[in-house]
Amino acid sequence: MVQEAMSAITPNEHITEEETKMVVSLFESFGKAEIVPESLMDAVVGVSGSSPAYVYMFIEAMADGGVRLGLPRDVAYRLASQTLIGAGMMQKETQLHPGILKDQVCSPGGITIKGVETLEENGFRNAVLKAIKESN
Repeated sequence: MVQEAMSAITPNEHITEEETKMVVSLFESFGKAEIVPESLMDAVVGVSGSSPAYVYMFIEAMADGGVRLGLPRDVAYRLASQTLIGAGMMQKETQLHPGILKDQVCSPGGITIKGVETLEENGFRNAVLKAIKESN
């Protein structure tokens, strides 16, 4: 719907390089495409296929937090959505490890590192890892 799909393509031995290029070009007409071995397609589903639901849940939770602090819901959704777009683009464009980018946002003794600590204490990474594992 927004021309930003992420597709994984697994050509086999019956597909020529030229045919593969045509398929990639077709898929890239509505997003991005990555060639992966068939043995990794389950992982692709977990990371890319099911995860939009998790991102929507994260946006909703971020907005709920903003509403709890007094933001109007429509403003909270716009702030949360654009923040995810910007953060995703930053990692994609810079190719920096997400941990480096996180560290760049966290001031020593600041409020962001306190929020990161709270997410870690509540199993944020573990929950994401388990969701992706269960989604393949």
